[in-house]
This record gives sequence, C-alpha cells and structure tokens, in this order.
Amino acid sequence: MPLVRLQKILAEAGVASRRAAEKLIVDGHVSVDGSVVDILGTRVDPDAVEVAVDGRPIRPRRKLYVALHKPKGFLCTRTDPEDRHTVLELLPKEWSNLYPVGRLDRDSEGLIFLTNDGDFSLRLTHPRFGVRKKYVATVEGRIPESALGGFTKGIEDEGEMLKAERARLISSNNSHSVVELELAQGKNREVRRLFAVLGFEVIQLVRTQIGPIRLAELPSGKWRVLNAAEVKSLLPDAG
Repeated sequence: MPLVRLQKILAEAGVASRRAAEKLIVDGHVSVDGSVVDILGTRVDPDAVEVAVDGRPIRPRRKLYVALHKPKGFLCTRTDPEDRHTVLELLPKEWSNLYPVGRLDRDSEGLIFLTNDGDFSLRLTHPRFGVRKKYVATVEGRIPESALGGFTKGIEDEGEMLKAERARLISSNNSHSVVELELAQGKNREVRRLFAVLGFEVIQLVRTQIGPIRLAELPSGKWRVLNAAEVKSLLPDAG
C-alpha cells in the first residue's frame, strides 16, 4: 500500500480537520508504533503501523457527510466553554465525532455541513477552491439597487477586501430590503460587514446554498445525510 501522510490519516479517521491534524503532529500529540512523530510530511503505511493520538490508537471511520439547517442561537463548534448551544446538540449522540465545515455566526441561520472527513472540510473551506455560497440577507431600510455594484466590485473593510461574486435585490421598501449574495471567499462575517460598510444593519441572514447543494425545504434544526452523488458534486475535481 502507498505510504500516506500522517495528517491525512488523522483527518480520514475523523480525529480533526487536516489543518488541526497538522497542529496535533507539530505539538507532539501523535505517535507511530509508540514513538512520537512531530515532523510534518511524515508518511507511513496505515495498515502496517499503529497511529495514536495522546496514546489512544485511531481507527478508520466510515466517512459521513451531513447537511444541517442551523437555527439562530446555535454555535458552529463542537463544544463551548460558556455552555451555549452548539450544532452538535441537533445531531444523534453517536455522531459526536463530526465537526462543522466552516462557520455561520451565532445569529445567522441556514445550511452548514458536518463531517468526519478532513479532506472534504479542507476543499470546501480553503479559499483556493473557491466553493461558492449563497445567502439571503434582510436589512433595515431601503437599499438602492446601485449599491449592489459596490458589493461585486469589492469594498475595503479593516484592511480586507470584501467582495460578492453576485448580488441580487429581491425586494425593497422603506422598512427593509432583501438581498441575495453569492460569495466565494468565506471571510469572517463577510456578508454583515459588506452591509455595515454602507450603513445597513442585517436583521436576518440565511445561507441558502453551498456549491450545488441547496437548503431547500429542510426545516430549521433538522438534518439529512448527503448521498454519494451530492458529495461528488461538491468535489468535482477530487478524483
């Protein structure tokens, strides 16, 4: 069997995402046949050696991909030191090894994936893959359609260039406006920041689509398992 990088073995076993697995290795938490290995890029035959994290052998796990309609008020994390609600509470207890792919802030709603596949997580979150996501934002006040051009050209905020690939005004009146945005960068709170720069406050934000997968009629707080075709559609060039 071809030798495999340690961080990939950890990610595929559901221990952590690829990036987090690299940190585990560098920090000395990973051993091979009882000897600590802290050098990134180390390759081993997973069928011929025992890989362990903090002394606990890892075992391959069935890869699982879950789509969840995150409700407002839930954190996209496995645990919270302040004991606030997390998305893991909405899944079966036996899926406690899953972790969120990317983030939606606590006040936002909509589609998020959870998985134990580190490669899948990396490909959907790393900017170089440019996986697009759609959001529907409800903002206070009437936003002029001319402002949407600024979103697609790019707006600077806190030293970062924020940008929407597409922007569409769904409705607008004196009390509120509804806008659909399509983003590829995935920067922290990017949608809210885009509107804030123009002086508009987002009062509701829903992510409706990731790549080709739509939120559709999935009720708030409910989940479904992605099928093989859907997973493949998210990773079209993964081989």
